[in-house]
Amino acid sequence: MSLTLSQEEQAIAAGKDGAGMAMRIVAESARLLGAERLIRIASAHIDGALYHGDSGTLFAEQLVEGGARVAVRSTLNVGALDLTGCSRIRLEEPQRGMARRMMEAYRELGCEQSWTCAPYQAGHRPARGSDVAWGESNAVVFCNSVLGARTNRYGDFLDIACAITGRAPDYGLHRPENRRARLVFDVSGLSSSFLASEIAWPVLGSLYGREVGNAIGVVTGVANHPGEDALKAFGAAAASAGAVGLFHIAGVTPEAPDVETILAGPEPEAVIRVTPEMAAKARAGLSTAAAPKTVDAVAIGSPHLSQAEFDMLERLIAGRRLAVPIYACTGRHVLSSLERNGQRKALEASGVTIVADTCVVVTPIMPELAGGVLMTNSGKFAHYAPGNTGYAVLYASLADCVESAIAGKPRFTDIAA
Repeated sequence: MSLTLSQEEQAIAAGKDGAGMAMRIVAESARLLGAERLIRIASAHIDGALYHGDSGTLFAEQLVEGGARVAVRSTLNVGALDLTGCSRIRLEEPQRGMARRMMEAYRELGCEQSWTCAPYQAGHRPARGSDVAWGESNAVVFCNSVLGARTNRYGDFLDIACAITGRAPDYGLHRPENRRARLVFDVSGLSSSFLASEIAWPVLGSLYGREVGNAIGVVTGVANHPGEDALKAFGAAAASAGAVGLFHIAGVTPEAPDVETILAGPEPEAVIRVTPEMAAKARAGLSTAAAPKTVDAVAIGSPHLSQAEFDMLERLIAGRRLAVPIYACTGRHVLSSLERNGQRKALEASGVTIVADTCVVVTPIMPELAGGVLMTNSGKFAHYAPGNTGYAVLYASLADCVESAIAGKPRFTDIAA
């Protein structure tokens, strides 16, 4: 197979400006991926604006200098700085200045200053069946699975190149035949009380990701819609533990009204029957701290907290004072609501540190602490925090995270699978 560009695409690629550079990046990526053509996209979500080094900043500034602008709606994933001033970032110069320059360059490219890993809860919800180019693993899996739009994982800096050209390679999950389920992940053996609990979905997502890798599967045995935040947590954990870009839940997600409709063949290639013992092992695997007597911090909001999750947090704290801080990561779309309704002031008075525009595992916010213990209800935080922050992790429900933050030591309420 060879890539064929339209006359318009060839003309853009021949240019020496920023749009030409972007088109050449997209076209060469398409060739490497074996795509025969480029397709038009409806929107993009840009992960490449998080500072990892000076080269990323210089790349974005070169696009700006070349007069490039995004051709489609483009939201931004988290950056390295909290531009709202909610939290103190410990990033020092010259890295701090380069991170700010990078964020400014993406603004000049025409991207929306959303700075959230949950753009789908900030009003960016492409239509089912539309082709988009999204980065950030949890956003990709939510976009594909829950919204039914079509995207592959567009990494740095292919994401912004697609946004500028308004095109993406026609391969992978853009193609309907690649979106069919080949295996079944059956959770009917778990108790209804466990499946109804908040703690279940990051656990099951982590187990799912490890079991399926990058395969497309359909989850069966879910009697009721678990809610959008539960699906958000499941997808984020699955994408972190495996390479999941799309999952289906029979009777819940839009492409899977039932198992038969979504399966690629008359029978699945494999059936994974989840037992309570498997779920318990997966839950235990999310913790790396060995029976600590104290907790040094709690971090929640990966993916970013919704308004409903902040409402639950406030109810659980109930005006009490925390002994250790809770770092609550969210986007500007929620922060503005918290400020309007007075929740930000009340939560901060209790000891909550609200983090906007970024999160505690991608930029230094929490104190450096040898042997520190971090508690979280996020499967994604549990996966990345030990390597990115140096803290050992305890996984627990949001309720147990709050009680542990108030006590300064671990508090657990077991929910049997």
